[in-house]
Amino acid sequence: MPTGPTPTPPPLLEARDIHKSYRSHRVLTGADLTVSPGELVAVVGENGAGKSTLLKVLAGTLTADSGEVRLAGTLGYCPQDPVLNAGLTVEQHLRYFAAAYRLPTLDRGDELLDILRYESYRDTAVGELSGGTRQKLNLTLSLLHDPDVLLLDEPYQGFDWETYLRFWDVVDDLRDRGKAVVIITHLVFEQDRFDLLADLTDGRITPRTASKEDHRAAL
Repeated sequence: MPTGPTPTPPPLLEARDIHKSYRSHRVLTGADLTVSPGELVAVVGENGAGKSTLLKVLAGTLTADSGEVRLAGTLGYCPQDPVLNAGLTVEQHLRYFAAAYRLPTLDRGDELLDILRYESYRDTAVGELSGGTRQKLNLTLSLLHDPDVLLLDEPYQGFDWETYLRFWDVVDDLRDRGKAVVIITHLVFEQDRFDLLADLTDGRITPRTASKEDHRAAL
């Protein structure tokens, strides 16, 4: 029997007409964003453009003045400034977050410690870690429950080159498994990694480039 075209999967994340102001300062003025399974999106903006505000609204930690955010599945959120306890070790953070997510094991955490190469710091207090290693832990905690949608705010600042490459290995694995990833950044080094690259300007999101597939076809 002939079959029709494969139906397009519904988006994992949708934001429609998001507005947010701080007193008289309008930050988001009708931002729209749609992210599908297996899609990697970068939202690029200058400092003060509202990138972190947008991500907080998408993550549900900040209420928009108007508009709607729809999420299908579980969410992981990696803020720019790690929310960590300086007196607790890496291991203790993993165990507390695993308990919060009701995870039966630390298998995913162990895997990420190995991938990001900071297993030797498992018993080290966060206050003694370098900024780059704290960022590794920040990323690990956001991925511990294997979320369907991952929101990242300037995720690779402080990473050395090897960690930067391993970060992309993690992201590629997420995409291959149908996860959606949104990266908020002020600078993009490798545009062809992304399925969608968009600018946050004057409170709105505007696509900048064609999809990754179109980019490759044009080479």
